[in-house]
Amino acid sequence: MDYSNLRRQITFMRKSFFDQGYLDEQFNQLEELQDESSPNFVEEVVALFLKDSPRLLTNIEQTIGKYPQDFYRLDSLVHQLKGSGSSIGAVRMKNECSVFKAHCIDKNLEGCRRSLQKMKREHATLKQKLESYFQLLRQVGPRERAVNSRT
Repeated sequence: MDYSNLRRQITFMRKSFFDQGYLDEQFNQLEELQDESSPNFVEEVVALFLKDSPRLLTNIEQTIGKYPQDFYRLDSLVHQLKGSGSSIGAVRMKNECSVFKAHCIDKNLEGCRRSLQKMKREHATLKQKLESYFQLLRQVGPRERAVNSRT
């Protein structure tokens, strides 16, 4: 694929993340922090989220399976996941975490279970989309990654 087509594909992909509600302004703010001295900053922050969040999802799932239910612990774990997702602008994850937290307040175990499944799906989709995006960015090289391509 030639360079200009690759750049168009990256721009379209990035725009779709916002149009489809996967990312919010926080992602733009992360990009603004990226410069020549840290050309992979955004990818590194996202990689930390993608490394840490499966552990949180597993801990949430294990806590849901315990009896008696510890809604305080569930709320605390989901709060961590919400903060982690918010740090990269993962708005769908953040929103589903808010729904889960409301179920915790209501002590609604079935609601928590449904929300967990939605969070896992959102996480998997976001992971696939972001990994594809950063793979394309790596193809254009570090010079281009350091340039903020705002929507």
